[in-house]
Amino acid sequence: MSQPTNRPASAMLVVVAFATVYIVWGSTYFFIRLSVLHIPPMLVGMLRYLVAGILMLSWCLIRRKPVFTKAVLGPAFVSGFLLLCGGNGILIWAEQYIPSSLAAVLLASGPLWFVLLDRGQWAVNFRSRSTLVGLAIGFVGVLLLFAERLRGGTGAGVEGANGQATLALVILIVGSISWAAGSLYSKYRSAPVSNAVNAGWQMLLAGLVFLPASLVSGEWADFHFREVPLSSWMAIAYLVTMGSLAGYSAFVWLLQVRPATQVSTHAYVNPVVAVLLGVFFAGESMTAMQLLGLAVILTSVLLINLAKYRKRVKERVGMPEPAEAGTE
Repeated sequence: MSQPTNRPASAMLVVVAFATVYIVWGSTYFFIRLSVLHIPPMLVGMLRYLVAGILMLSWCLIRRKPVFTKAVLGPAFVSGFLLLCGGNGILIWAEQYIPSSLAAVLLASGPLWFVLLDRGQWAVNFRSRSTLVGLAIGFVGVLLLFAERLRGGTGAGVEGANGQATLALVILIVGSISWAAGSLYSKYRSAPVSNAVNAGWQMLLAGLVFLPASLVSGEWADFHFREVPLSSWMAIAYLVTMGSLAGYSAFVWLLQVRPATQVSTHAYVNPVVAVLLGVFFAGESMTAMQLLGLAVILTSVLLINLAKYRKRVKERVGMPEPAEAGTE
């Protein structure tokens, strides 16, 4: 992969984008679970991304952005397939059979895959003690956060679905790898068009992939739209507007302006947000173990960002960087 120079961006916009990815995506675990209770998983993916893609590209057309650019389709399809079908699609399917807390733990391996797959940044990442220690500590923090829930074993999200639960555990790792690969492909190979156009095509093309997947899997055989309760439709609406239009667009933009390892920290913070939402809105309480996990995760994110901050300071004051370190 080529190594582009990260585009300059307003510090305030970066903060807002990170806050969106951290907080909004932390809430989507619950809404994904709520949607798949009554809507088949591939159909959930189709509805979420097809609608979001159409809305995003329509907005781009209104803003007179170059939507129908031939060069954008190939990279958008690859990125959208790896990220939204291979990554998020697997998560949607898996949450039928395993608790969302267990899914969050397995997906927390994502930042490790970012480091391993980002070959162009090996010289930077593997020489940064703060980054490596931060990644390791972050994963430990997620384990601590959900340790008490996982102590009873993996369990199955659906009674009698132990076989599917085991399969879900395995393919969630594949989904985590796919998410990292798609993120890096989007960062390095996206067409030189606006972020909104890239994100819109990625979502639209992913939604079109979910459609035949839903048909082939037989999801439509016993499904009836009129039997879906309002709560599931509201969950889909939230996933379209907040999860995709706001969250995914912010994520794709961050990949272009910040180092991939820094962006990947959402995999550590999202579970924290999910737990905190349960405390504030569902009457749940945090144990001492969870508080420890929260502190450990926040420490890991600070360590990862510390390495990037030090590098920016050196660049600003004109200190030379080692030749093999590459660019962020």
